[in-house]
Amino acid sequence: MLPQERPPRPPADLNTLNHAIWPRTSGRTGGAVTVGGLDVRDLATEYGTPLYVLDEDDVRSRCRDFKSAFADSEVHYAGKAFLCREVARWIDQEGLGLDVCSGGELAVALSVGFPPERITLHGNNKSAAELERAIEAGVGHIVADSYEEIARLGFFAERHKVRPRVLVRVTTGVEAHTHEFIATAHDDQKFGFSLNTGAAAEAVRRVLALPQLELVGLHSHIGSQIIDTAGFQVAAQRLAALLVQIKHEHGVVLPELDLGGGYGIAYTDTDEAPDIKVIADSLREIVATVCTSAGLPVPRLTVEPGRTIIGTGGVTLYQVGTVKDVEGLRTYVSVDGGMSDNVRTALYGADYTCVVASRESDAEPMLSRVVGKHCESGDIVVRDTYLPADLTPGDLLAVAATGAYCRSLANNYNYQPKPGVVAVRDGVARVIVPGETEDDLLRGQL
Repeated sequence: MLPQERPPRPPADLNTLNHAIWPRTSGRTGGAVTVGGLDVRDLATEYGTPLYVLDEDDVRSRCRDFKSAFADSEVHYAGKAFLCREVARWIDQEGLGLDVCSGGELAVALSVGFPPERITLHGNNKSAAELERAIEAGVGHIVADSYEEIARLGFFAERHKVRPRVLVRVTTGVEAHTHEFIATAHDDQKFGFSLNTGAAAEAVRRVLALPQLELVGLHSHIGSQIIDTAGFQVAAQRLAALLVQIKHEHGVVLPELDLGGGYGIAYTDTDEAPDIKVIADSLREIVATVCTSAGLPVPRLTVEPGRTIIGTGGVTLYQVGTVKDVEGLRTYVSVDGGMSDNVRTALYGADYTCVVASRESDAEPMLSRVVGKHCESGDIVVRDTYLPADLTPGDLLAVAATGAYCRSLANNYNYQPKPGVVAVRDGVARVIVPGETEDDLLRGQL
């Protein structure tokens, strides 16, 4: 998603919460923003700011939305969006599978008893230890991403006398209309085997040549935060055609097709998130048409939503520290966090929506830039937004749709402790990831 130059005009109402952007349980009571039945002023007082607030009902309801839309398919939550032990429990209880892309994410899942057969391991450079642990744990699928990895998988499978189920990751050459850093299906990048060069077909040959491995299907992921869904349809068509090619060359019918995730969400009023039901129906129709016309059974589909499950359920709370007007340009609003708790604006030019959360205001809107406290001019939380002209230090700001990739990408730049994560539901708040302290920052140093 590319940054807007600036909002075309101020919104009609600076106090309204658009539920396409904000959690489903959010609202205002007595002027203050509420989430999960709780006043954000109380949350800020009890847990401090910055603070990640996660609406449990919102997350769970979106799990069910995907289960309904893809009723005859598999839905795996992409843990990279945000994963902790409690979220892993929610995903398990809602009946979804889980994608992990590191040994650490796998450890989180296994620590809460997540069924290993519903786990898929991703990654372009899985270590030997990660592969061996996944095989020992009995994960349901391992996505092969390089020739070296195929050989390593064969070695460990032989050592442990098991036959892991393998998917070959295919880069389909589809242009995903998103930021170049999160587009993953073009040939000139690190993930997968190119369909165009024949590398994907060769990877299939190598897996089939190893009896220790069970090749069960193909995998594709074309990028992240994708609003234009045409790319998913093209990728599905090309993968289905490769299934036909594999049947003709090897006499093998692969039963699974994993079409990845990457579906976008709305971050601002100008965004329009794709309809999940429309995507599901379209993907099923394309795969069924190609396979049926070639005389192949229709494979079982898997999708891997991450952001679309957890993104909109998250809100980040900040306290305003300074309000600095730059005459003729904009007002700079500095908050007590920044690129250490949300690096996406600096990294991708991401756009966000924010409001004054501790009160309502009828003051005139002022063009504002919400910035952090770090020693970087690029430390921007919300590049261009409108906030009320009576904004003062001590006010609380809430930034919407921060459930995905904010805590996951959080860092300790300038020795800023990472904020905690509080889950809210039915008027009850629970810390599910404690905030860091200065002692945590110093721990382990000589």
